Amino acid sequence: MDYKKLAEILFPHINETVDYYEEVFPKRNLEPGAKVTRLGPSPTGFIHLGNLYGAFVDERLAHQSNGVFFLRIEDTDEKRKVEGAVETIISSLRYFGLNFDEGALLDGEKGSYGPYYQSNRGKIYQCVAKYLVEQGRAYPCFCTEEELEEIRKKQVEESVNTGYYGKWAKYRDLSLEEVKAHLDNNEEFVIRFKSMGTEEGTFEIDDAIRGKLTIHENYQDVVILKANGIPTYHFAHVVDDHLMRVTHVVRGEEWLSTLPIHYEIFKILGWEIPVYCHTAHLMKMDNGAKRKLSKRKDPELGLGFYMDLGYHPAAVREYLLTILNSNYEEWRIENPDTLAEDFKFTLEKMSNSGALFDLDKLNNISKDVLLKISAEEIYEFLLKWAKEHRSEIAGILENNKESVIKLLSVGRDGNKPRKDLMYCEQIFDFISYFFDEHFKIVDGYPENISDDEAKKLLKAYMGTYDHSDDQSQWFEKIRVISQENGYAAKPKDYKKNPDMYKGHVGDVSSVIRIAIVGRASSPDVWELQQIMGEEKVRRRVEKIINK
Repeated sequence: MDYKKLAEILFPHINETVDYYEEVFPKRNLEPGAKVTRLGPSPTGFIHLGNLYGAFVDERLAHQSNGVFFLRIEDTDEKRKVEGAVETIISSLRYFGLNFDEGALLDGEKGSYGPYYQSNRGKIYQCVAKYLVEQGRAYPCFCTEEELEEIRKKQVEESVNTGYYGKWAKYRDLSLEEVKAHLDNNEEFVIRFKSMGTEEGTFEIDDAIRGKLTIHENYQDVVILKANGIPTYHFAHVVDDHLMRVTHVVRGEEWLSTLPIHYEIFKILGWEIPVYCHTAHLMKMDNGAKRKLSKRKDPELGLGFYMDLGYHPAAVREYLLTILNSNYEEWRIENPDTLAEDFKFTLEKMSNSGALFDLDKLNNISKDVLLKISAEEIYEFLLKWAKEHRSEIAGILENNKESVIKLLSVGRDGNKPRKDLMYCEQIFDFISYFFDEHFKIVDGYPENISDDEAKKLLKAYMGTYDHSDDQSQWFEKIRVISQENGYAAKPKDYKKNPDMYKGHVGDVSSVIRIAIVGRASSPDVWELQQIMGEEKVRRRVEKIINK
């Protein structure tokens, strides 16, 4: 077979050589040890936590080593493309603080190794495919869907592995004349990679997360160019990772099964194989057992879940680092005020058995993270979120800026600061009592206090209320009200002699708290009253008295 002639027949329009593209995309001029990583999502309209998890690995590897982190859009599958998906990908990742050094951007592309959309790199793939044909390592296959199905049926009957390989590769060894005859008939064809692997053969490769792996060779003649000239994922990403000079490929463990294909293509092209880093699946506990996070079952898999609820990106980043590296939490305890970016992330400390995602733990970490962010910054974040996700509350937040900042500040100082704030939806719910149009009584009075008794206590409260009282004066009046109405001045007194009292001062305080805030639990009521102002406090209490 004259492979060069076959290549010219199949690719008459391709004049460039692989060497030409090696010069167009030379090795990057980076310092020793600098890593080049890429995120390569498909524009399907759904970007999930797994994408973010992997992207954090990419970003840390690149930026810790003064390397390059870029975005490549793998959009060769026309059927899966969704309008606006690229914008969603970029804006979602940007929300969580992931910014790319080069690649696809909202306003075009940046960098010297593009195009960064695979759909615009067709000639490059066809050039490399032509080279493989010239080397006798790729060939045209004219198999129809019906022929492929017939092959599969026979393989099932004979209880052998299914696929296109060996004696089942019907068009693997056509002569040049036979190829021409098929082409003259205008028969549709794909380009297949001619594998030299065997079903029994194995090879070893070092995975940066999983260590040394022994894997079965590829023996399938996989399609590398479809009938329309568009490459398959297997082929496109090998070509792009080489020419874009990627040093580390971070991807999910579901791609381990295809690694033999990529390994063989790299080998036959004589290209240096990047360091593969196969991350573990994100798992969750479900009825006492671990399972993979599911797009169908788990709304928390989609990044939109966190953006809609208004999680602060710093909290999500902090949490992901705890599941990315097993030593992060220990480092954080030793470095409570250090930026997360100063933590030395390593692939060796990543789990290879399934990273457990826990929403409750994220919420707890979020409380700690938000405690370190100023009330002013939380307000700005809350307002921005409201404008994008809860437009009906944006106005009242904007019109009450000073009061909202004070509300967010209550109880955050001192040795034991309150950790009440988790994410924007919850934060607004937490401070909603301040706004009359959102105020509602959520909790009931203590069991030992009836509605009539509560009104009696509130009347006494209003009778002594002076908005200018300091905190100690205010509480002393509540203590007196308690005693005058048969309640113990101290909880411990009630505990010693419960038969002597109706309850204790804490019960009376709860009645006042519920009247003003609507909840049995809240930050300090005296401070809240100072923020609300006397008129609003009196109006709320009087409304309950007059019910």
